[in-house]
Amino acid sequence: MDNATQTTAANSSAFSFISKGWREVRDSADADLQLMKDRANSFKNLAASFDREIENLIHSAAPSFSVPAIRQSSEIDFMKKLQPKISEFRRVYSAPEISRKVMEKWGPRAKIGIDLSRIRSAIVAEVQETEEEDMDGIVEYNKVRKGRRAMFREEGQFGDWEPIRALKTRLREFEKKNSSVEIFGGFKNSEFVEKVKSSLVSFSSAFFLVEIPPLDVPELLAYLVRQSGPLLDQLGVRKDLCDKIVEGLCSKRKNQLVLRSLAGGEPPTVDNDKTNDELDLRIASVLQSTGHCYEGGFWTDFMKHDDSDGKRNVAIVTTASLPWMTGTAVNPLFRAAYLAKSAKQNVTLLVPWLCRSDQELVYPSNLTFSSPEEQENYIRNWLEERIGFKADFKISFYPGKFSKERRSIIPAGDTSQFISSKEADIAILEEPEHLNWYHHGKRWTDKFNHVVGIVHTNYLEYIKREKNGALQAFFVKHINNWVTRAYCHKVLRLSAATQDLPKSVICNVHGVNPKFLKIGEKVAEERELGQQAFSKGAYFLGKMVWAKGYKELIDLLAKHKDDLDGFKLDVYGNGEDAHEVQSTAKRLDLNLNFLKGRDHADDSLHGYKVFINPSVSDVLCTATAEALAMGKFVVCADHPSNEFFRSFPNCLTYKTSEDFVAKVKEALANEPQPLSPEQRYNLSWEAATQRFVEYSELDRVLNNEHNGAKLRRSNGKLIAKSVSMPSLSEMVDGGLAFTHYCLTGNEFLRLCTGAIPGTRDYDKQHCKDLHLLPPQVENPIYGCLLSPEDI
Repeated sequence: MDNATQTTAANSSAFSFISKGWREVRDSADADLQLMKDRANSFKNLAASFDREIENLIHSAAPSFSVPAIRQSSEIDFMKKLQPKISEFRRVYSAPEISRKVMEKWGPRAKIGIDLSRIRSAIVAEVQETEEEDMDGIVEYNKVRKGRRAMFREEGQFGDWEPIRALKTRLREFEKKNSSVEIFGGFKNSEFVEKVKSSLVSFSSAFFLVEIPPLDVPELLAYLVRQSGPLLDQLGVRKDLCDKIVEGLCSKRKNQLVLRSLAGGEPPTVDNDKTNDELDLRIASVLQSTGHCYEGGFWTDFMKHDDSDGKRNVAIVTTASLPWMTGTAVNPLFRAAYLAKSAKQNVTLLVPWLCRSDQELVYPSNLTFSSPEEQENYIRNWLEERIGFKADFKISFYPGKFSKERRSIIPAGDTSQFISSKEADIAILEEPEHLNWYHHGKRWTDKFNHVVGIVHTNYLEYIKREKNGALQAFFVKHINNWVTRAYCHKVLRLSAATQDLPKSVICNVHGVNPKFLKIGEKVAEERELGQQAFSKGAYFLGKMVWAKGYKELIDLLAKHKDDLDGFKLDVYGNGEDAHEVQSTAKRLDLNLNFLKGRDHADDSLHGYKVFINPSVSDVLCTATAEALAMGKFVVCADHPSNEFFRSFPNCLTYKTSEDFVAKVKEALANEPQPLSPEQRYNLSWEAATQRFVEYSELDRVLNNEHNGAKLRRSNGKLIAKSVSMPSLSEMVDGGLAFTHYCLTGNEFLRLCTGAIPGTRDYDKQHCKDLHLLPPQVENPIYGCLLSPEDI
C-alpha cells in the first residue's frame, strides 16, 4: 500500500514537472513569435518610411532658381524611373509571406540583418548603364534589367535583390555625375551672387583687414588731460583751458586728416568743436581692435538691480520733512507722489527724523511727534489733501540733527544704509552737496546703479553774506564740486543761479501744488463772468531772514520812497530775523504792513493782484510759481533764478531800481492775462516729472537702453562708450570718494569744518526712536567692549 502511494506521488510530481516545463516552453515560444512579428512589422514600417523619403527627394528636385530646362527634366526623369523600384521594395517588404517564411524557417533566437555590402555588390554586378550625350546636352539612360529575385537565408541575411541593386546604382550615378554642378552653375554665375560676394569682401576689409594705427603720444596725453578734468577743476584750472590743451594735442592728427582730404580732392571735414568725439572714437576703435574688455577697476563696483517683481526701485533722499514748510521738504514729497503715480517703479521717500528737542526748534506751532509712524500719517494726510489721489509710495526715516548755525538738518551716520541692498537701484539725492558734506559711509554710486542729484539751494550766495564770506565761499565751492563729482552720475540744477557743478545740466524739475492751479482756474472763471477777481494790491511772502529778499526789498523801497508814494505792501513771514527786519522798516518809515506767515494757498491771499519778489538768493522761487499759477502778476528781478518764468506774460522782470518802480506801477494799473492750457501744464507736477525723467536720463535707465552704454554722434556716426572703455574720470571720482571717506572719518577734521559733534554715527535717542541697533553693533570695532547701556 505504501509502495503504491509512493509510485502515485512520484508520477504526479513527474507530470507536474512536465506540465510546468511545457508551459514555460510554450510561453517562451509565444514570446519569440511575437518578437518576430514585431520585427517583421518594423521592416514593413521601414520600407514605408524609406519610400516616403524618396518621394520627398523627388518632389524637392524642382529647383527654386533658374536652370536649363533640359537638364532639369533629365534629372527628374531619372528620379521617376527610380520610383517603381521603390514601390516594389515597399510591396515586397509589406507582403505577408515574409512573416510566414520567417516564422517557418527561423528559430526563436534568430537574428535579422541586412548585408548592405552584398546588396551593393549585386547591384554593381547586374546593372549595366550606358550614357550618351548629344549636342544639346541631353543625357539618356538605358538600363538593362535582369531577373528579379529576393533570397532569404536562414541566418537572416538578404541575398541579391534587384530593387535594392537598382536603387544603389542610381544613387551612385547621381553622386558621381557632374550634372549637379551644371544645375547650380547658373546660380553660381548669377549677378545676385556676385553682389553678395562683393559685399562680404568689403565688409571683411572694413572690419578685419583694415589695420588701425596705435595711439600716439599726443593722443594719449590729450585723453589724459580730458579725463583729468575734475581733478584739474579742483586745482583751479578752468575747463576751457583744458579744452584748448586737448585741441592743441590733437591738432597734429587733424592736420594729417586735412592733408589727406585735400590730396583726394575733398574739402576738409575737421571741426574743432568735435575734438572730444573724435578722440573718443579713436580710443574706442583702438580698444576694439585689441579685443580689450574693461570689467571695472579699484574704485568701481558694478551693481545689478533686482527686478523680480518687474519694477525698478527709486529712492528719494531729502534733507527736510514736513511740517517744516521748506522747499526740500515739499518738493521731494510731490516728486515721490507723481513718480509713484505711473506705477512703473517702486518709490521710497527717505526723510530725516529729529529727536523731540530738535523738533521743537524746527517745526512750527510747537508741533512734535512721538514716533515716525505719527509723522508719516501727518505727511500723507497733508499730501493727499493737495494732490487729490492716494499716493502709493513708502516713507522711511534716517537719523538727523538740526544745526542752529546753519539752520539746516545734518544727517547722522551713513544715510545710504537705510535703503536695503535689494531696493538699491536708482537714487535721487535732493541737495546732494548738503547730504554728502559729512557723509561717512558707502559710496552712493557703488550701492546704486544710477544716482541723480538735484540742487535746490544757492549756498554760495548765503555764505557770501556772512563774515569772511568770500573765503568761506571759495572752500565751499570746491567741496561742493568734490562731493557731487564723487557721489552722483547726473546733477540737475534748477536754474543757472547755482554754481556750475560737474555732470550737471539746467532744468526746472519742480511743479506747483495742484491746489494753486485750481485757484487760478477759479479766478479765470470769475473774470469771464464779469466779477472782480482781485480786490487787493501787492504783497510779499517768504521766510523772514535777510537772505530771502528782505534786504533787497527794503533797499528798493527806501531808495524810491517818493516815487512809490501811496504804495502799500503787505508782508507775510516768520523767521529769526523778523524783529530786525521790522525795526529797520520802521526806522526808515516804509509803508510795510507785517503779518504772520501763512500758507500761500490761504483764502486771505487770493484777493491780491501783484506778488513782489526781489530775492536774488533763490535758485527757483516756489512762491513765484505759485503766484503765477493763481493768475497774479509777479514783479521779480532779471536774474537766472527767474529764467523759467520769463515766458509767462504775467511775469514782469526788472533790471534796475527805476525799472522796478515802472513794473510795479504797470502791474497795479492793468489786469493779468489768464493762463493758457499749455502754460498751466508747464507749471504742473506732471510736466515737471516728465522733464525730470528726460533730463536725469531716468527714462534710459528704466528702459535698460543700450545696456548702460552712452552714445554720442560724430560726423553721422554713433560712438558707443560702455564699460569696455576704461575711464580715467571714473578712477578720479573713485579716488575723490575714497579720500572724502577717510577725511570724514576723523572727528577732529569734522569739527574743524563745522560738523555737529557726534554726527558721524547716530546716538542713543535715535536708536530708541527708530528701533535701531547701536552703531557699535552695526559696525563693530574689534577689541572694543560695549557697556550694558549700549546693548
